[in-house]
This record gives sequence, structure tokens and C-alpha cells, in this order.
Amino acid sequence: QVQLVESGGGLVQAGGSLRLSCVASGRSLSRYTVGWFRQDPGKQRAFVAVISWSAESTYYQDSVKGRFAISRNNAENMVYLQMNSLKPEDTAVYYCGATSNMYGTTSSQYLYWGQGTQVTVSS
Repeated sequence: QVQLVESGGGLVQAGGSLRLSCVASGRSLSRYTVGWFRQDPGKQRAFVAVISWSAESTYYQDSVKGRFAISRNNAENMVYLQMNSLKPEDTAVYYCGATSNMYGTTSSQYLYWGQGTQVTVSS
């Protein structure tokens, strides 16, 4: 079992930055690919970014390319999402997930999830 906890969300003005963190316990996160997803009320959880277990590979949703950066520190069991140039449409609850798959851009591929952290971007 892997327990994930997200933090770092909050209220920020458009153009601002936030850094989300995802910390794991229970097992070493180095065994898993980790993704960030976001969800609006009444909508499905949408892919944002993913990083392979070794951090050699990353992939982003088109709308966040060049603005968001995913990284990880396996020694500390942490994964981060640096979000810059935030837009009101980035407002959502952000979740980190862990999967044993090599890659994952759909939520159904993920076995473990955190509780989410709210990001609100004001215009």
C-alpha cells in the first residue's frame, strides 16, 4: 500500500505560481510512475503531467506545456508540480496518483491516490 498526501494548493492571482507537493508513505515511491491530475466539480479527473519512476521521462497535457514542470526526489519520496503563469482555467482540485505502469495519462491506470489539494486562480 502507498499513501499519498498532496499539499501546496491555495488562492493565487492569474500569472502567479504555486508549487504542489506529493509525499508518499508505506512504500518507496521510486517503484512507481507518478502523475498529477485535476478535477472540477461534476467532471472527470483530467491528466496534467506524469513522471516516470527514474525521472527520465515526463509528459504534459498540451494546455500546461511550458508553464508546469513535474519533478521528483525519490530519496525523500516526493513528487512536485511547479505551476507558473497560472490561469483561471487552471482552477481545480489537484491529485497525485501512483501507478506500476510505465506511463499513464488516464486516471483508471492509477492504483493509489491522494486526497487532493485545491488550487484557485483568480482573474
